[in-house]
Amino acid sequence: MKTYLMNFGCWTLFFLVICLQACARQENKANKVTLILGSYTAPREVYGKAILPMFKDYWKKRTGQDVQFQTSYQGSGAQARAVVGGFEADVAALALAEDIDRIAEAGLITHDWKADSHGGMVSRSIVVIAVRRGNPKGIRDWPDLALPGLNILTPDPKTSGGAMWNINAIYGAALRGFAGVAGGDAAAARGFLKSVFRNVSVMDKGARESLTTYEKGIGDVAITYENEVLIGRAAGQPYEYVIPRSTLLIENPAAVVDKYADKHGSRDVAEAFVDFLSHEEAQRAYAKYGLRPVNPEVARETESQFPPVDDLWKIDFLGGWKKVISELYGPQGMFTQVQRELQASK
Repeated sequence: MKTYLMNFGCWTLFFLVICLQACARQENKANKVTLILGSYTAPREVYGKAILPMFKDYWKKRTGQDVQFQTSYQGSGAQARAVVGGFEADVAALALAEDIDRIAEAGLITHDWKADSHGGMVSRSIVVIAVRRGNPKGIRDWPDLALPGLNILTPDPKTSGGAMWNINAIYGAALRGFAGVAGGDAAAARGFLKSVFRNVSVMDKGARESLTTYEKGIGDVAITYENEVLIGRAAGQPYEYVIPRSTLLIENPAAVVDKYADKHGSRDVAEAFVDFLSHEEAQRAYAKYGLRPVNPEVARETESQFPPVDDLWKIDFLGGWKKVISELYGPQGMFTQVQRELQASK
């Protein structure tokens, strides 16, 4: 009987230890969550230094869970293709709506990602011209970029959403009559765009890589996002920037990638993160790192940080992203043909 009780006690203790270990594993799992963020390159600093740490604190206070982020930064088009190709990002934060739509068309985003009050956008910027200190080339507006002998940097639209914004801004400004050609004349606008790209010497894969090349002393000017220049200046870079009279409002979206978030069991935290990006705290962080807020209250607060634009317009002027992608960047698109012509003339 004594032996039986001893055996019974041992087995009871054994099962108790097993149960405690299982409970500990469950508690550990419940108290930690991993969120995979796939982003374009430009907002690397604001996410890494500000928004991700803020969200970790926010989520910990709200749920008791610790959030661990895994991040990937590359050109927006390349990032979208990576997600479609199997990179299991829970959240995609990209440079343009068309790249998020590409993920949705692949069946990975199944909700209406544009349904919120900001249309799915979390930040804004504008297309500007970065110049060397003192603006030695005297660049004032888009027409100056067509001057012979100028050395221009801008990313490659095959991999970079920023590149598309840049090209669209130049072409659209010409169509609107702000580039020394008749407004509304598509042929003249095409010719002006070609004359600018005749001066382009380096086309890096992403907006950040393009400005990094510029920081190494290559090129006279760089066509880029306003926030890229502001980040560089804050880090001690000596360049300046010119806001063209007419330029394009850049709008950057973020969305939960439903299929991957569900697969990872991270939907709640992924949805909360995307929602958090529109909170005033996160919007102020975007502004601190040079991105224009989408939140109206924060936009009013930070208005003095961002110079006004004489003629600021949206991608809708060119017919929206689907039309632009097809008519400018498709196999027979206008810009695709311009590139072929320029390559053939070298």
